[in-house]
Amino acid sequence: MRSPFHLLAGLTVAAVLLLLPPAAGAAVPPGFVGMNADSVFSLNVSPKRQLDTMVASGVESIRVVFNWSAAQPYPDWNHVPLDQVANYLPSYHVPTTFAQTDRIVEAAARRGLTVLPVVIYTPYWDAAPQTLTATTVGVPRRAAPYASYLRLLVMRYGPRGSFWSSHPNVPKIPIRRWQIWNEPDIHSYWPVSGPWAPGYVWLLRSAHAAIKRADPGAKVVLAGLANYVWTDLAKVYAAGGRNFFDMVAVHPYTKVPRGVITILRLVRNVMNRAGDGGKPMILTELGWPSALGKVSGIPADFETTEAGQARMLAEVLPMLARVRRQLGLMGFYYYTWITHEVKGGSDAFAFAGLLRFDNGRVTAKPAYWAFCRGALKLEGWRSTAAVATRCARPG
Repeated sequence: MRSPFHLLAGLTVAAVLLLLPPAAGAAVPPGFVGMNADSVFSLNVSPKRQLDTMVASGVESIRVVFNWSAAQPYPDWNHVPLDQVANYLPSYHVPTTFAQTDRIVEAAARRGLTVLPVVIYTPYWDAAPQTLTATTVGVPRRAAPYASYLRLLVMRYGPRGSFWSSHPNVPKIPIRRWQIWNEPDIHSYWPVSGPWAPGYVWLLRSAHAAIKRADPGAKVVLAGLANYVWTDLAKVYAAGGRNFFDMVAVHPYTKVPRGVITILRLVRNVMNRAGDGGKPMILTELGWPSALGKVSGIPADFETTEAGQARMLAEVLPMLARVRRQLGLMGFYYYTWITHEVKGGSDAFAFAGLLRFDNGRVTAKPAYWAFCRGALKLEGWRSTAAVATRCARPG
């Protein structure tokens, strides 16, 4: 029999850390600390190394886009170019590839990370023509194709998913939460001329039915709502959406940390009035981009400096721990892990990362250290030496 030392010797640092006993005195339950991780899989960095660093820094779950358009770019087999046929699974009516999502799910599972998918991006063949432009996300013309794709995803990555049976050496961590779209209350994500809520609830209803049929125990997460979250959530209820989601998602971008708590209280009040006091909420995006003075146009009030970004993070994490029971807060996902920061553009969120990627080099910003220390403290790590060891210098 191999000794424990030999067993540990073959694992990554992150995997070793996962085998260690949980720290005592944690202020939050397991899975509370999450990270938006799309850029880890899109930038020219090592996903394995970045995910290892995330785990060492206290991250327990990642939120990533599952791109419907990339998975099903063609409506039927007649439209697939001959030189691409081998890229799609032959057992589906709509040609489907799981290459991108398999990569994400496997990398996360090998590190003990759960995955919250955001299922978004309409393929051209189901997008309402007037909504599909270079600067917007097309709105589905029919709900059934989106629901069908969700069902395939649950059948692949859910508790009885084919991914797990076909990858027996990958630790089985089924996906049990599915987020339906992103920020439909913002025009670029739901570009319709009239009210957005009725159309979104129409899609949500079909998505909810498809997911629950495939996995009755799965949780349907409402799209993250931004800006005046509480009034927009009220619009979802008014459109008849109450029975079609299990968790409310909030994107409370605001000037100071106490504003985050104010927004959460306002959201909880709307939920209580709608009879949803028992449903949890989750922050699927939280953060402050260090974009002040780096982008064109009038700065948003939540833009700050790198020092300010670190200060806000250090303040908000213990606040979330203090109110989580009172407000039914299940956790948060910081936005985001790493960004390619180039001055002079117009997107403040291009400076949202804890890490900066530039000229092939990864640099930790002050916010990284604030996040790492704060997350580990929430999870019960009190020893300065232990925290210093886990907060490895990323690269």
